[in-house]
Amino acid sequence: MRFEDLDVWKRSARLSAEIYKHFASCKDFGFKDQITRSSLSVPSNIAEGYERCSNKDTVRFLYYSKGSSAELRTQLYIAMEIGFISKELGKAWVEKTIELSKMLQGLIGSLRGRDK
Repeated sequence: MRFEDLDVWKRSARLSAEIYKHFASCKDFGFKDQITRSSLSVPSNIAEGYERCSNKDTVRFLYYSKGSSAELRTQLYIAMEIGFISKELGKAWVEKTIELSKMLQGLIGSLRGRDK
């Protein structure tokens, strides 16, 4: 399977694009850089993991992606608190990161089961 065929990759790439667009005009360059980097890391690590030659490597990169999803979720909570995004938008994006984490955990479990 190609990473482009994975729903978790498609959804995470779409979320990253939404975040990039939203923060394009943000003047707080440190925050903008951090939140866009963490959002970009989610689909990027999925892609990198799927291009590896072993399930073990793929799983490792999926865990990186899951960690980046948690990092992004943290930054979204902070963005809501400091007024960089509305509560409504923030909650919607937080929910997406939770779903991505669940999807990644399921994929990890599936790949780990193949090694047994």
